[in-house]
Amino acid sequence: MAQKIIGSNLKKKGWTHMGNNDSSVETFLQWIKASDNIVFFGGAGVSTESGIPDFRSVDGLYNQKYDYPPETILSHTFYRKHPQEFYRFYRDKMLCLDAEPNITHYKLAELEKAGKLKGVVTQNIDGLHQKAGSKNVMELHGSVLRNYCERCLQFVSAEEILNSTDVPKCPKCGGPVKPDVVLYEEGLNQKTLEDAIYYISHADVLIVGGTSLAVYPAAGLIDYYNGNKLVLINKSTTPMDARADLLIQQGLGSVFEQIEV
Repeated sequence: MAQKIIGSNLKKKGWTHMGNNDSSVETFLQWIKASDNIVFFGGAGVSTESGIPDFRSVDGLYNQKYDYPPETILSHTFYRKHPQEFYRFYRDKMLCLDAEPNITHYKLAELEKAGKLKGVVTQNIDGLHQKAGSKNVMELHGSVLRNYCERCLQFVSAEEILNSTDVPKCPKCGGPVKPDVVLYEEGLNQKTLEDAIYYISHADVLIVGGTSLAVYPAAGLIDYYNGNKLVLINKSTTPMDARADLLIQQGLGSVFEQIEV
């Protein structure tokens, strides 16, 4: 079955309602072309086209079988109590170091380079936005590419974690190494959160893509948007669909590949 694109609910906010698929995407492209103050807020769906599984889709990590549910394994409590099991899962499912950026990552980097995109706010921890060339990336949930000794703060690369066995130890002092990712039960970095709020609240066009908008406090950041060009691009429905000025239910890549920078 072909993917559908939902027309915008712009009528209630003063925009002309677009009645067909092509017109909806064309409106999106016009907004991109006309704005030099765009912010992108993305989730796992941004990276699925790079081969990195998400958590909640049919083929996502939440639907695979493990001794514990992924949300339990990726919690602060589990990390403390069962570090061996945590790292077994982490190496197997979270360290996708061979993944390459896809068209969405590259188009966002091009928009930033052109002075149109002001920042990327991401829930992803894979570092693919930076790998594609984006500079101003706010990683709400940290990055697997950064790991630090909890004792002496020595940096440990993701490759070292991947190639380690059992619970990785600091090469400098032998202390325990923790990935710089926000686990369940942990709070977001305050500076990153404040930066994300600043850019979202000052944006002309806010593009929300590839996220179920089910994880808080990240999903609540949309509340800070003050404009009237909220674009929501996601294959499945989200709790925020009714708030979008333009709702496109399609894969990100098929939409972003049409952007001409």
